[in-house]
Amino acid sequence: MRMSLILASSSPFRRMLMENAGLQFESRPAAIDERRIEAELVGHRPADVARVLAREKALFVSAEAPEALVIGSDQTMSLGDRVYHKPGSLDEARENLLSLSGQTHRLNSGIAIATAGKIIWEHVSHADLTVRTLGDEFISKYLERVGDKVFGSVGAYQLEGEGIQLFSRIEGDYFTILGLPMLPLLDKLRELGAIDA
Repeated sequence: MRMSLILASSSPFRRMLMENAGLQFESRPAAIDERRIEAELVGHRPADVARVLAREKALFVSAEAPEALVIGSDQTMSLGDRVYHKPGSLDEARENLLSLSGQTHRLNSGIAIATAGKIIWEHVSHADLTVRTLGDEFISKYLERVGDKVFGSVGAYQLEGEGIQLFSRIEGDYFTILGLPMLPLLDKLRELGAIDA
């Protein structure tokens, strides 16, 4: 009998990716203190922060459901050594967009699988996104049009919506950009016998 799958997340985007792939799974949020964990990782590479957060989410839910394969994932957005967080105000969203203007930032998507309270696999994928040079007037109109949606993503953009207008170049796959690297995940689930090979 196959082990059940649990996605340690309440993210509608991550659930959508797994549902669209035809996976049978349960979704459970992982009640971890992400900001505390990040504070303990000051000085670590942003990719390592994403990996550790994914591990912690998987381990948290695995402690509640040790018989399942628990998938944890998290993403960090970085420009050099700076790690971004979701903006708390329109002014912060504007400042983030100005800092990204004309620059290439990186999305680091970490993923981990735990079972019986132990990590059995982990992976980090990257996507590099180049924001075109943005003028103040464009940013103001963009923020006005998208409204509260800017608070739902770290970079104050959603590529599936008007956020695509911010970019001149994108390198990396769609799944990594949405925070759940599906291709390596599916490969590992097949290897574990959790889905059809």
